[in-house]
Amino acid sequence: MSELREAGMRSKAWPFEEARKIVKRYEAGAPEKGHVLFETGYGPSGLPHIGTFGEVARTTMVRRAFEAISDIPTRLICFSDDMDGMRKVPENVPQQDALREHLQKPLTSVPDPFGEFESFGHHNNAMLRRFLDQFGFGYEFISATEFYASGQFDEILLRCAERYEPLMAHMLKTLRDERRETYSIFLPIHPDTGRVLYVPMKNVDAGAGTVTFDDEDGREWTLPVTGGHVKLQWKPDFGARWAALGVDFEMYGKDHAANSPVYDGICRILGERAPEHYIYELFLDDKGEKISKSKGNGISIDEWLTYASAESLAYFMFQKPRTAKRLHFDVIPKAVDEYHQQLRAYPDQALDQQLANPVHHIHGGDVPESTLIVPFAMLLNLAAVSAAEEKERLWGFIQRYAPEASPESHPDLDAAAGFAVRYFQDFVKPERAFRAPDETERAALEDLRGRLAAWDGPVEAEALQSMVFAVGKAHGFEPLRAWFTALYEVLLGASQGPRFGGFIALYGVEETVALIDAALAGDLIK
Repeated sequence: MSELREAGMRSKAWPFEEARKIVKRYEAGAPEKGHVLFETGYGPSGLPHIGTFGEVARTTMVRRAFEAISDIPTRLICFSDDMDGMRKVPENVPQQDALREHLQKPLTSVPDPFGEFESFGHHNNAMLRRFLDQFGFGYEFISATEFYASGQFDEILLRCAERYEPLMAHMLKTLRDERRETYSIFLPIHPDTGRVLYVPMKNVDAGAGTVTFDDEDGREWTLPVTGGHVKLQWKPDFGARWAALGVDFEMYGKDHAANSPVYDGICRILGERAPEHYIYELFLDDKGEKISKSKGNGISIDEWLTYASAESLAYFMFQKPRTAKRLHFDVIPKAVDEYHQQLRAYPDQALDQQLANPVHHIHGGDVPESTLIVPFAMLLNLAAVSAAEEKERLWGFIQRYAPEASPESHPDLDAAAGFAVRYFQDFVKPERAFRAPDETERAALEDLRGRLAAWDGPVEAEALQSMVFAVGKAHGFEPLRAWFTALYEVLLGASQGPRFGGFIALYGVEETVALIDAALAGDLIK
């Protein structure tokens, strides 16, 4: 056994913990199908959001961990439930009135409100695939519409007809009395209207493989369960898909947790083994509410990538999946800086530590070198005091601070400079609120200004930081944090900020003197 495999078998990193469950699943030998199948599901009822990306990213991390400790081949399927009926019109798309005419139709039968694809389902599928391809995930895409219509699901659908009674008994015990009266695991697609019908079955003929029902107008119909004429209710569909594909691992959000026994039961009734699960906590928006595709709250994939790299997003996803996290724009700077801190730490870590490091899982063990030599938070403050509208403005300061750096030699820094300018313009600048110093703060700022004007020491972050500390202590700030809060609020218009010695080293001693002069004169408030 290789050193990596041995380390992976004892690693406490959550992807390895999940991977070991799959190893145990097949400790007697490889599966008959010849591979381990990982699956993620996507409901294209609205535009893909970051939670969708997170599910694929996290599943990929488990897949890579499994590949490090097992020789069994793997596959990853991204399954889109695009045959679901559109129950409501998403709030964040155009053509609202036109879409309402297509309620309850499968998403792949609803016109694309953006006018770009053959249907709304196709549009949302394309958006998901575009990003997953951009990030480089290795996956296979399956459309539920194609899966049903092509016959790939027929064997399981016929088995559902054969085992209709035990499947119904399993489902009915989970439903309220009023729901039981009209419930069926089968949802016919109306031959005339194309709508998904939620109606009881009058007869299920296992031998013929058909269902008979009355539509809303009382007309009786008999349809085959195969070929896309009928779909399954979403809970039975979940378990039946596992059975049809032979899924070995799937993760999903806490909102599905109570249904896990239901999904497992469906799969087992159909004669197949239920997969391993991993249940993660939900993402919340800035108000603490669950993010939703239909509401469009939280951050979209494209929005995160406007202000930071995809790798920083993957870092955010790796951290504590079973803890609910706010997913709003203010989490981006911290994610960027922590990701690069982990990149810098990785080369000097022992193997066990590397396997616990998020960047190992983000990059599949092929971890690049960080070229971000100035923290993102520092770049934001530099953008603020320099009123930067282009990243070239920041490079003027950066190259004085680090003459060896250039956009070509430090691509992470170059990208971060551009992200910082955009982030400052859109989020920091509108919220800045400068205030005047009180008497104690004014005296301390004048002292700091004098010491900087006379500074003949090295223009280095640590030396300057020690001097700033000394000023705060000399003027009796208790706790000393209050002194730094005053610096941020008076000079930067924010309640928090960078290590101030590092900021001075980057921005410049003379420039910082001028900034203090402007603050003392009240010019920043103006």
